Amino acid sequence: MTDLKDKLEQLKRERAARSKSQSIKDTWSKLDKDNALTTKEKLEALINLRPQKEKRVQKPKVESVEREPLQFTENPYALEVRYGQVTIGDGLKISGHLLACLSREPKFEDLDLSTALFFDLETTGLSGGTGVIPFNIGLGYYRDDKFWVVQYFLGELAEEERMLKEFDQLLSDMDFQSLVSYNGKTFDLPLLETRFILHRLPFRLHSLPHLDFLFPARNLWQHKFENCKLSYLARQLLLTGRDDDIPSSEVPWRYFQYLQTGDFSLIEPVLYHNSEDILSLLGLVIMGASIFDEDPDSCSAGAMDFFGAGKVLEKAGQTEKAADYFEKALNGSLSDDVGLSTRRRLASQYKRSETWEKAVSLWKEMSDSEYASSDLLYSLRELSMYFEHHEKHFKNAHRYAEEGYVVAMGFSSRYEQDFSHRKDRLKQKLKKELNEKEKPDAK
Repeated sequence: MTDLKDKLEQLKRERAARSKSQSIKDTWSKLDKDNALTTKEKLEALINLRPQKEKRVQKPKVESVEREPLQFTENPYALEVRYGQVTIGDGLKISGHLLACLSREPKFEDLDLSTALFFDLETTGLSGGTGVIPFNIGLGYYRDDKFWVVQYFLGELAEEERMLKEFDQLLSDMDFQSLVSYNGKTFDLPLLETRFILHRLPFRLHSLPHLDFLFPARNLWQHKFENCKLSYLARQLLLTGRDDDIPSSEVPWRYFQYLQTGDFSLIEPVLYHNSEDILSLLGLVIMGASIFDEDPDSCSAGAMDFFGAGKVLEKAGQTEKAADYFEKALNGSLSDDVGLSTRRRLASQYKRSETWEKAVSLWKEMSDSEYASSDLLYSLRELSMYFEHHEKHFKNAHRYAEEGYVVAMGFSSRYEQDFSHRKDRLKQKLKKELNEKEKPDAK
């Protein structure tokens, strides 16, 4: 079998050699007929026609760069420094009561941001899990009439335990009383706790009251902007101009490239991104708090912002204050959908407080819509119930129920069924009422 293989290979080589030899002969035959060329020129032309070997592209050698296993940096910002549209020191003016409202954690009532720790991690993955490592811990806090942005950068993965121990020492020395983050409850804090547990270190942050500003930010601005990403809101609201910032999705790739090459220029944009996230978080908290400022000269919020503030207060259980902000919103310029939502929420507040005149007025405004919607059906149902149970005006109640039934057909089976039962019941009440009127007076 081996002999046969060898013979086949030999035949292939001979065939290739003959083909190559014939090709050279044919080329020489053509050149030889050209009397304008000397023999030397003919030979040179023949040599130049032979295929040249491709030169291999040499990959540049990556030089081994000596790097710091763990880097600690801190940058202080004076309180009067402006970051976009806000002043750094204004964070200290936010009351504990408002912080408790924004976070829905009563422990904030006796605190302010002077003892708070702002934090944001840069990690080797964006989905969480025990295999994800925080290679940069970004922190922010007020101390000594400054706002400090501090970063622990992990230059070597083997130094993670050391980084966590030094971070824990900072926590012990500073004695922070609360936490502020952006999606930290869902991602950053659980991940950090996991790393502490894996290294058998105590984790002292989980018991602190935590303002995860992602949630109030959604209430305040989700109806106003296309998304509530931290960097996006910072550009829209704070006008920070983070145009050169890298996307979060690029961060893990840059770190892995850095581990392979030692090229710190890959990491510099990551550290800038993290630092900006800390400052943007502080800026958005200040901006959000300013909407609740009762001083008209200090508050630059508009109707859409007041609607968001009403939602925050409503979810915190402060219904009377929420109603005040919904009323402020209706006095300004709102988009159609936000205007309907504001009227619906405000009418619900008036209904709970039995302020019927205002509630009915809003329901009637909502019922004037020409287009089928859940808000229109809601208002017709509320009007029907009001006239049935409070006014005992069954004719009006039946009219609204009948209108609601027509609107609901083909749009909402739930409302269609509700209005069907309602108008049938009211029809019986009207019949009974008519019979009562037609009865002769008892002697």
